[in-house]
Amino acid sequence: MTELRVFKLLHPRARLTGVVYLLYFLTAILAQLLTAHKFAAYGNGTNLIAVAFYCFLTLLFYGLFRPVNRILSFIAALFSLAGCVLTILDFTLPSPPSLSPLLFFAPYCLLIGYLIYRSTFLPHILGLLMALAGVGWLVFLLPNLPNFVSVTLETIGICAEASLMLWLIARGVNTERWKQQSGLAEE
Repeated sequence: MTELRVFKLLHPRARLTGVVYLLYFLTAILAQLLTAHKFAAYGNGTNLIAVAFYCFLTLLFYGLFRPVNRILSFIAALFSLAGCVLTILDFTLPSPPSLSPLLFFAPYCLLIGYLIYRSTFLPHILGLLMALAGVGWLVFLLPNLPNFVSVTLETIGICAEASLMLWLIARGVNTERWKQQSGLAEE
């Protein structure tokens, strides 16, 4: 009975994941705009809301990719949540840690990319794009990068994540293949 409920909820949950991703993007962009226009306090508050969306997104991705590899999905979630904690500390502590949250979000993107690529219910190209985003975020951390390289890497990362977000909103996942990969399919 619970397995049947999982089947019915999966497709809407995949779309919910895309919507939460969109809400994260919108609040993160709003936070950047507020901060750029000298409204730092509002920007920081909006960033905290964006981080809350990303934490929820992380949990949704964990559930979505558990059938592919439970351990890697869990490790990916831990990386993401650690990055979220560092992001919160950046906005709330007077002297935040010098560790960049991208040190955790980059491996998260790499792992999500791998999980998508190994899945049978999402297109492999989305996995490759997410892995490329993860590599890009790691390179982005290098000191003294020329401006055009930084902008290019940031654009690649945003486009990769936006592609996954849009796919989940528009198409969701192939429910039958998700069921098969999770081992819950009727035999």
